[in-house]
Amino acid sequence: MKISFHGADRDVTGSCHLVEAAGKRILIDCGFFQGGRDLDDENAEPFGFDARSIDILLLTHAHLDHCGRVPLLYKRGFRGEIIATAATRELARLVMLDAAHLQEEDARQKMRRQARRDDPQNGQPLYATLDALNVCDCFGRVAGYGQPLALAPGIVATFLDAGHILGSASILLALEEGGKQRRVLFSGDLGNAGRSLLRPPADPPEVDVVVIETTYGDRLHKPLAPSIAELYQAISAAFQRGGNVVVPTFALERAQELLYALRQGRERNLLPPAMQVFLDSPMAISATEIFERHPEAYEPEVAELFRDGRDPFSLPGLHFARETTDSAAINRVTGGAVIMAGSGMCTGGRVRHHLRHNLWRAEAAVVFVGFAAVGTLARRIIDGAKQVEIFGEKIAVRAEIHTINGFSAHADQAELLAWRAQTHAARTILVHGEAETMRAFAAKLGDAKIEIPALGDTIEL
Repeated sequence: MKISFHGADRDVTGSCHLVEAAGKRILIDCGFFQGGRDLDDENAEPFGFDARSIDILLLTHAHLDHCGRVPLLYKRGFRGEIIATAATRELARLVMLDAAHLQEEDARQKMRRQARRDDPQNGQPLYATLDALNVCDCFGRVAGYGQPLALAPGIVATFLDAGHILGSASILLALEEGGKQRRVLFSGDLGNAGRSLLRPPADPPEVDVVVIETTYGDRLHKPLAPSIAELYQAISAAFQRGGNVVVPTFALERAQELLYALRQGRERNLLPPAMQVFLDSPMAISATEIFERHPEAYEPEVAELFRDGRDPFSLPGLHFARETTDSAAINRVTGGAVIMAGSGMCTGGRVRHHLRHNLWRAEAAVVFVGFAAVGTLARRIIDGAKQVEIFGEKIAVRAEIHTINGFSAHADQAELLAWRAQTHAARTILVHGEAETMRAFAAKLGDAKIEIPALGDTIEL
């Protein structure tokens, strides 16, 4: 029995872990690398294992850095079964199709640039829409929280509510091989228990080995209530200056949580009645529709809204911008608008256009409400850059910049420590965190056996 590590190792993105036990090869996630490296090359590199040899893929949740390379896995020969919760199935399909479209569009742009330079190279997408559609046929059994699934003789998987995004899960593997038994728990991404929409993470069971994310392993989050108040204040101040508010937004969970907060602000007269809100992300719009189909996942207050026939994500002045023409029209609005657009790290998507039109305006504001990996445009702005490059153009940073981490969908250091302590694990393996953050988190674990694998490392169980 062993685990090998193929992503999110001393890094925050590209989650991918391979468990080999009882004659089977079980992959936990297969995500995209994101950040400041040469990502085209990074994501195109060999997985570190033969895709054709994978028997089962277990998805913890549908964020791009956990499912983004699944179509590539199929393209390289994977034909096994994919198991996930019902909500993750729906959201992952959406995310993978969107990623395939972006891959194809990027490839077309590269080919046009190469043609202008008379460059003989032929840019090809990492994978195509057909790969994303085909791999969806691999989805098999649907995982229910707390319901053991026999994957093979000697391997049982149990999905536990991780409270991170809709459908997210921690995954317990009960393994038996050669008369030896091991209980291994993969945290996936754990949610921040203080948020308003989703239930908190389920209490973990006792295990032998825990593989735990450490995204915010070195810090504590601000509570949600003052974070919402800070958001309202940032919006009101920008409107008083005559500007817009741009919110780089993750399409899954963050967009819906922000819509819910804005709805509450309007109902309680804490936000200007003339406020216009633009959700400029086709994927976020579709994801919101999926969120509306799973009221069973929410906190009681939100679930009650669904039961009463009220949409918790709707508010006066809300506009959905699906088409590019709708997105472009938003740029004619110079004040009084909250513009929510992807991506959250500003690595792609429509938010870059809105930053290009608003970042240089002193009356505007940019509000970051999620994690930004090192090297991303979002991180450069957060770290105080006076000027950034967007679409080849130098843009001055004059807008008010706000970073509000109370909206984080990730558990903070205290929550991670408490969750890990409940497992009573003899071995703790740290993943999904920057190296310095991991070291800070490890220092809080005392004398426990701690391992921090590098990319490609293997740990015997």
